[in-house]
Amino acid sequence: MHPATSFLPASAPAHLRPLPGCRLAAGLLAALLLLPVAAAAVDPDFDDAAIMQIQYPDWFKASFLDLPDDAAMAAEAGKQGLFLFFSTEGCSYCHLFIEKSLGDPAIAERLREHFDAIGLEIFSDAELTDFSGETTRVKQFALDAGVEFAPTFLFYDTDGEALVKLTGYYGPERFAKVLDYLVEGHHQRVGLREYLAQTKAAADAAAGWTLPSDPLFEPPPHALARNDAMPAERPLLVLFEGGECERCPRFHNEVLGDDSIRDKLAGFDLVRLDAGDAETPVLTPAGARTNPQDWYAELGFTQLPALAFFAEDGRRVLETDAVVLNSRMHNSIGFVTDRVYEQGWSYQRYARSQAMKRVQAEDDGAASAESSD
Repeated sequence: MHPATSFLPASAPAHLRPLPGCRLAAGLLAALLLLPVAAAAVDPDFDDAAIMQIQYPDWFKASFLDLPDDAAMAAEAGKQGLFLFFSTEGCSYCHLFIEKSLGDPAIAERLREHFDAIGLEIFSDAELTDFSGETTRVKQFALDAGVEFAPTFLFYDTDGEALVKLTGYYGPERFAKVLDYLVEGHHQRVGLREYLAQTKAAADAAAGWTLPSDPLFEPPPHALARNDAMPAERPLLVLFEGGECERCPRFHNEVLGDDSIRDKLAGFDLVRLDAGDAETPVLTPAGARTNPQDWYAELGFTQLPALAFFAEDGRRVLETDAVVLNSRMHNSIGFVTDRVYEQGWSYQRYARSQAMKRVQAEDDGAASAESSD
């Protein structure tokens, strides 16, 4: 297996070496690595604030980051294309995916049979040749491809055409469905969201769950229009849910049920929409007339719950249907309220800065305790 980026020697390829200024405190990292890893995204033991060591499987390709060349070699091997796995140092969701989904022998075998897998650090300055033959940096390629969260998975065919983009943790069952979608050629006739809906990928545990009432959310009518000329007083969070939503109960109980998160959300306009509702009228921040079902599809979401954050002037500044637990929710709120998007920051850069602050605080606290002994 590839060594963790924190401990690679200076002679390692540039795209696998740690970024400057991103050294994790060794003692704290070692302690965090002993934390239990959940069996699934909804497992109550999973802690998305944990800083985890990222080790790609040893069958990942040692790429020179020439994507046209990588795609050509995949074609010569009779494979369907490339699987690009974007992670970042310390990412707990990335670690969980490697352990649970790629750790499933049947999934690993099927992925290896049809795709060459390449691991990439979102913030890497390493040079990469993109599918047009242009030289860029890995971090710029990530930005251009819309990589906002870690992990993000990009599938390409051997001609360099994008097949599927997946954001956030995908458990073994759902990731296996994505492989079915690609390997069996369903992507040639239907979108991923429709395919997953057709195959009823939602877990049986979600059957019968109904959306609970919550005073956080504003009742209809949902007139959400806002712009430069008529900005709102507060940012907006739109939450999409539905009756068949495996992750929704935990999101409500642990995330929306957290007092510190509710306190922060008091500074937002909040609207909750049923993603299966084709009747309720909605006026979007851009002023378009739609309904929850069509808007959910237009935003490209494939999972529930899904969150879309809008600035006071109507700009959509953050959106995700990835797994969102407490730490990611705190970071998402901070990303919007601190307005770091105005500095050109991505969500993951902001989340990384918050993680490093937390590590530094822990490190300082440990040093202070030692000096007082």
